[in-house]
Amino acid sequence: MKLLAMKSKLVSLLMVGLTAFSASAFAQEFRIAFVSTDRIFREANMAKSAQAKLEAEFAKRERDLTTQGETLRVASEKFEREAPTLSETQRNTRQRALVEQDRDFQRKRREFQEDLNNRKNEELQTVLDRANRIVKQVAEAEKYDVVLQEAVYFNPKHDITERVIKALDAAR
Repeated sequence: MKLLAMKSKLVSLLMVGLTAFSASAFAQEFRIAFVSTDRIFREANMAKSAQAKLEAEFAKRERDLTTQGETLRVASEKFEREAPTLSETQRNTRQRALVEQDRDFQRKRREFQEDLNNRKNEELQTVLDRANRIVKQVAEAEKYDVVLQEAVYFNPKHDITERVIKALDAAR
Protein backbone atom coordinates (compact mmCIF):
# COMPACT_ATOMS: atom_id res chain seq x y z
CA MET A 1 0.00 0.00 0.00
CA LYS A 2 2.82 2.38 0.93
CA LEU A 3 4.61 1.36 -2.24
CA LEU A 4 1.55 2.21 -4.32
CA ALA A 5 1.22 5.62 -2.62
CA MET A 6 4.93 6.31 -3.18
CA LYS A 7 4.65 5.36 -6.85
CA SER A 8 1.64 7.63 -7.17
CA LYS A 9 3.53 10.54 -5.59
CA LEU A 10 6.56 9.84 -7.78
CA VAL A 11 4.41 9.84 -10.91
CA SER A 12 2.72 13.06 -9.78
CA LEU A 13 6.07 14.74 -9.14
CA LEU A 14 7.38 13.53 -12.49
CA MET A 15 4.29 14.92 -14.26
CA VAL A 16 4.63 18.27 -12.49
CA GLY A 17 8.30 18.42 -13.39
CA LEU A 18 7.65 17.56 -17.04
CA THR A 19 4.86 20.12 -17.20
CA ALA A 20 7.07 22.82 -15.70
CA PHE A 21 9.91 21.91 -18.05
CA SER A 22 7.69 21.89 -21.13
CA ALA A 23 6.04 25.18 -20.08
CA SER A 24 9.41 26.88 -19.68
CA ALA A 25 10.58 25.45 -23.00
CA PHE A 26 7.35 26.63 -24.61
CA ALA A 27 7.68 30.10 -23.08
CA GLN A 28 11.19 30.42 -24.49
CA GLU A 29 10.01 29.49 -27.98
CA PHE A 30 6.88 31.64 -28.02
CA ARG A 31 7.55 34.87 -29.93
CA ILE A 32 5.31 37.89 -29.82
CA ALA A 33 5.41 41.20 -31.68
CA PHE A 34 3.47 44.45 -31.73
CA VAL A 35 2.49 46.73 -34.62
CA SER A 36 0.93 50.19 -34.27
CA THR A 37 -1.76 50.82 -36.89
CA ASP A 38 -1.97 54.45 -35.76
CA ARG A 39 1.71 54.95 -36.62
CA ILE A 40 1.21 53.22 -39.96
CA PHE A 41 -1.69 55.57 -40.77
CA ARG A 42 0.42 58.60 -39.77
CA GLU A 43 3.83 57.69 -41.20
CA ALA A 44 3.49 55.32 -44.16
CA ASN A 45 3.73 56.99 -47.56
CA MET A 46 0.73 54.99 -48.76
CA ALA A 47 -1.39 56.45 -45.93
CA LYS A 48 -0.08 59.95 -46.57
CA SER A 49 -0.91 59.72 -50.28
CA ALA A 50 -4.39 58.41 -49.42
CA GLN A 51 -4.90 61.43 -47.16
CA ALA A 52 -3.71 63.80 -49.89
CA LYS A 53 -6.04 62.09 -52.38
CA LEU A 54 -8.98 62.59 -50.02
CA GLU A 55 -8.12 66.23 -49.43
CA ALA A 56 -7.97 66.87 -53.18
CA GLU A 57 -11.20 64.95 -53.78
CA PHE A 58 -13.18 66.85 -51.14
CA ALA A 59 -11.53 70.30 -51.27
CA LYS A 60 -14.06 71.89 -53.63
CA ARG A 61 -17.08 70.68 -51.64
CA GLU A 62 -15.47 71.88 -48.43
CA ARG A 63 -14.81 75.33 -49.93
CA ASP A 64 -18.40 75.49 -51.21
CA LEU A 65 -19.72 74.60 -47.75
CA THR A 66 -17.50 77.21 -46.12
CA THR A 67 -18.76 79.82 -48.56
CA GLN A 68 -22.37 78.79 -48.02
CA GLY A 69 -21.91 78.91 -44.24
CA GLU A 70 -20.36 82.36 -44.41
CA THR A 71 -23.17 83.61 -46.68
CA LEU A 72 -25.74 82.25 -44.23
CA ARG A 73 -23.96 83.88 -41.29
CA VAL A 74 -23.86 87.27 -43.05
CA ALA A 75 -27.54 87.00 -44.05
CA SER A 76 -28.48 86.07 -40.48
CA GLU A 77 -26.58 89.05 -39.05
CA LYS A 78 -28.19 91.34 -41.60
CA PHE A 79 -31.62 90.00 -40.66
CA GLU A 80 -30.91 90.57 -36.95
CA ARG A 81 -29.92 94.19 -37.67
CA GLU A 82 -32.91 94.88 -39.95
CA ALA A 83 -35.59 92.85 -38.12
CA PRO A 84 -36.81 95.75 -35.94
CA THR A 85 -37.50 97.91 -39.00
CA LEU A 86 -39.23 95.21 -41.09
CA SER A 87 -42.96 94.63 -41.23
CA GLU A 88 -44.30 91.44 -39.65
CA THR A 89 -44.82 89.86 -43.10
CA GLN A 90 -41.32 90.74 -44.33
CA ARG A 91 -39.76 89.53 -41.07
CA ASN A 92 -41.61 86.18 -41.26
CA THR A 93 -40.75 85.72 -44.93
CA ARG A 94 -37.02 86.40 -44.40
CA GLN A 95 -36.94 84.29 -41.25
CA ARG A 96 -38.48 81.33 -43.11
CA ALA A 97 -35.96 81.81 -45.92
CA LEU A 98 -33.08 81.81 -43.40
CA VAL A 99 -34.41 78.70 -41.69
CA GLU A 100 -34.68 76.96 -45.07
CA GLN A 101 -31.14 78.04 -46.02
CA ASP A 102 -29.83 76.80 -42.68
CA ARG A 103 -31.63 73.47 -43.10
CA ASP A 104 -30.14 73.10 -46.59
CA PHE A 105 -26.68 74.02 -45.27
CA GLN A 106 -26.91 71.50 -42.39
CA ARG A 107 -28.06 68.76 -44.78
CA LYS A 108 -25.19 69.44 -47.19
CA ARG A 109 -22.69 69.54 -44.34
CA ARG A 110 -23.99 66.23 -42.97
CA GLU A 111 -23.85 64.61 -46.42
CA PHE A 112 -20.33 65.95 -46.92
CA GLN A 113 -19.21 64.52 -43.59
CA GLU A 114 -20.79 61.13 -44.33
CA ASP A 115 -19.20 60.98 -47.80
CA LEU A 116 -15.83 62.02 -46.41
CA ASN A 117 -15.99 59.42 -43.63
CA ASN A 118 -17.00 56.67 -46.06
CA ARG A 119 -14.18 57.48 -48.47
CA LYS A 120 -11.70 57.81 -45.61
CA ASN A 121 -12.71 54.39 -44.32
CA GLU A 122 -12.29 52.91 -47.81
CA GLU A 123 -8.83 54.40 -48.22
CA LEU A 124 -7.69 53.41 -44.73
CA GLN A 125 -9.02 49.89 -45.25
CA THR A 126 -6.87 49.59 -48.37
CA VAL A 127 -3.82 50.71 -46.39
CA LEU A 128 -4.71 48.36 -43.53
CA ASP A 129 -5.21 45.38 -45.85
CA ARG A 130 -1.79 45.88 -47.40
CA ALA A 131 -0.19 46.48 -43.98
CA ASN A 132 -1.77 43.29 -42.63
CA ARG A 133 -0.32 41.30 -45.54
CA ILE A 134 3.11 42.73 -44.77
CA VAL A 135 2.70 42.05 -41.04
CA LYS A 136 1.93 38.43 -41.91
CA GLN A 137 5.02 38.24 -44.14
CA VAL A 138 7.24 39.72 -41.42
CA ALA A 139 5.72 37.42 -38.81
CA GLU A 140 6.31 34.34 -40.95
CA ALA A 141 9.83 35.39 -41.94
CA GLU A 142 10.86 36.17 -38.37
CA LYS A 143 8.87 33.28 -36.88
CA TYR A 144 6.56 35.27 -34.60
CA ASP A 145 3.73 33.30 -33.05
CA VAL A 146 1.49 36.31 -32.37
CA VAL A 147 1.40 39.90 -33.62
CA LEU A 148 -0.80 42.31 -31.65
CA GLN A 149 -2.21 45.53 -33.07
CA GLU A 150 -3.61 46.95 -29.84
CA ALA A 151 -1.98 46.80 -26.44
CA VAL A 152 -2.03 48.78 -23.23
CA TYR A 153 1.71 48.28 -22.92
CA PHE A 154 4.40 46.70 -25.04
CA ASN A 155 8.15 46.53 -24.81
CA PRO A 156 9.64 48.54 -27.72
CA LYS A 157 11.95 45.63 -28.56
CA HIS A 158 8.85 43.74 -29.77
CA ASP A 159 7.62 46.59 -31.99
CA ILE A 160 7.81 45.73 -35.71
CA THR A 161 5.95 48.84 -36.89
CA GLU A 162 9.04 50.44 -38.44
CA ARG A 163 9.73 47.31 -40.53
CA VAL A 164 6.13 47.24 -41.71
CA ILE A 165 6.22 50.93 -42.68
CA LYS A 166 9.49 50.44 -44.59
CA ALA A 167 8.04 47.44 -46.41
CA LEU A 168 4.87 49.38 -47.25
CA ASP A 169 6.91 52.29 -48.58
CA ALA A 170 9.14 49.95 -50.59
CA ALA A 171 6.15 48.19 -52.12
CA ARG A 172 4.84 51.38 -53.74
